Amino acid sequence: MDGENRTLSSDFTLMGIFTHGKASGFLFSIICGIFFLAVIANGIMIFLIHIDPHLHTPMYFLLSHLSLIDVMYISTIVPKMLVDYLVGKETISFIACSFQFFLYMGFVGAEFFLLGLMAYDRYVAICNPLRYSVLMSRQVCWMILSSSWFGGALDTFLLTSITMSLPFCASHKINHFFCEAPTMLRLACGNKATYEMAMYICCVMMLLIPFTVVIASYAQILITVHQMKSAEGKKKSFATCSSHMMVVTLFFGAALYTYMLPQSYHTPVKDKIFSAFYTILTPLLNPLIYSLRNKDVTGSLRKVLARYEAACGVTREEF
Repeated sequence: MDGENRTLSSDFTLMGIFTHGKASGFLFSIICGIFFLAVIANGIMIFLIHIDPHLHTPMYFLLSHLSLIDVMYISTIVPKMLVDYLVGKETISFIACSFQFFLYMGFVGAEFFLLGLMAYDRYVAICNPLRYSVLMSRQVCWMILSSSWFGGALDTFLLTSITMSLPFCASHKINHFFCEAPTMLRLACGNKATYEMAMYICCVMMLLIPFTVVIASYAQILITVHQMKSAEGKKKSFATCSSHMMVVTLFFGAALYTYMLPQSYHTPVKDKIFSAFYTILTPLLNPLIYSLRNKDVTGSLRKVLARYEAACGVTREEF
């Protein structure tokens, strides 16, 4: 009981990624810029997909929710980190740490499942194009979305209850910039074998299920593309899948290091770099990859800007 009371009443110290040296201000500016650009870029994606009827398709419906998840999970980590740097604060309460952990794991888990299930959309588009409207109906899209959120919710309820119920009776210094599962597990004391096994199983399921869908879908896509006789058809098929594959590789690659490799391969510096990559950089890269490589999105943006310029021109003439 005494250990439990110490856990609940004690604050954690987030050592962060800012050293408060000469380079800290520059690093702060970069992260601050990335955060605002990520929120704006994802917000523009959601806005364009919502207002443009040409983007009211299953693929863009799923992309809009991917952008929404990106905004939510980067917002659970970066604002606190930036504010703490400005006010010179390094502590986080046990309840706040648990809440951040809960939200982060839920949003990231949902993104894992959504990215995995989005591979099914690419499989249908290339391997069964004539049945696309049936196999990717509105009901199927909502099933994909609800399954993603259910997977994220299940993951966060399991991992939060496992991790935050551990006795943190040793050091309360978190050598990280947020309350991440592997780092929190290293702070716990006592017999952690059962907790480590349970967490490992949860993480394997979180990564393995969507990754299996990706592998199975793209295996079928490669077979179908290989059987195509038209070089133009092959090129178009690869262009259709390239953006999704880039996002999956970036996101899953960093996450596999964080949650799948044994603790002996981890160091605080590596953990911070890989975590920053998929929690801070990926939300910015996702909309850029999908927009810069997508003529539909760039065309929609040009139309919106043209309407805005036309409206401003009329307003200036009236004035």
